[in-house]
Amino acid sequence: MNSRNHHHILASLLDQAYLEVFPAKTILDRLTHIPRHSYVSITCSPVHGLEPTLKLVEQLRALPEKRQLKLIPHIAGRMIRDKAHLREILARLEAARVESVFIPGGDVPKPVGEYDCALDVLRDMAEIGHDIEDVGIAAHPEGNPLVDDLKLMKFLKEKQKYATYLVTQMCFDPQAIVVWLKGIRTAGVSLPAWIGLPGVADMSKLISLSLRIGVGQSVKVLKKQKGLLRKMIGAKPYQPDDLLAGIEPHLSDPEINIPGFHLFSFNDIERTERWRKETFEKFNGVERA
Repeated sequence: MNSRNHHHILASLLDQAYLEVFPAKTILDRLTHIPRHSYVSITCSPVHGLEPTLKLVEQLRALPEKRQLKLIPHIAGRMIRDKAHLREILARLEAARVESVFIPGGDVPKPVGEYDCALDVLRDMAEIGHDIEDVGIAAHPEGNPLVDDLKLMKFLKEKQKYATYLVTQMCFDPQAIVVWLKGIRTAGVSLPAWIGLPGVADMSKLISLSLRIGVGQSVKVLKKQKGLLRKMIGAKPYQPDDLLAGIEPHLSDPEINIPGFHLFSFNDIERTERWRKETFEKFNGVERA
């Protein structure tokens, strides 16, 4: 496939990318930067729990039609008290006409209730029954500091029975992502893989966050990128252009099966959305030339 076709695919996926945000006091007003009917993924706080996420979903759904968005709330397993709480959550999501939900394990060190992992939540969701069309699960191309690789693969294979897609954890190394994707496909994991892309962010903040969540090898790649020291001193923000360039040749590979991108905005919505639009226009323009 020639570069023009690669650019066309990349532009199409950027056009359909969805943005991850976390609940904050000003988030409703700041989401005015997002085009109507865009996908917005809403995280849950390990400090404040699930309630701010559910409230934000309900507030966004109550907005006028011209501001409606496609919502993907994160329902972290370790923040659900019990099965009755899960039933209540599902009822609220269905009342808000949520069509997609993301079920991670959660970052809290100690579960608030009966659920220790996402797999148990997924099983109970299936038993309870729900009308949510798509269910996403987390995946870790560079591993997880709390779980070894063999267990991660085992969990991924078991969870895919209850899910319709996966989202990869933030990673700065395109080769690591591609190699990992080929590996899980060989192991029998066939779920469509939405690639987690770091959005626009200050470099020092990005490296600090990456180390906290265990994205160690990717940080080494990030630090090797040309001009890193200058970027940090000059406070020039990171943009995932190099990462996109490394992934782009593989987007048309049906074996890898990448349907889109998940943009981690770190609530820097304005800069990340501006980058997405500008990058889309650049590649779409090349395709039209």
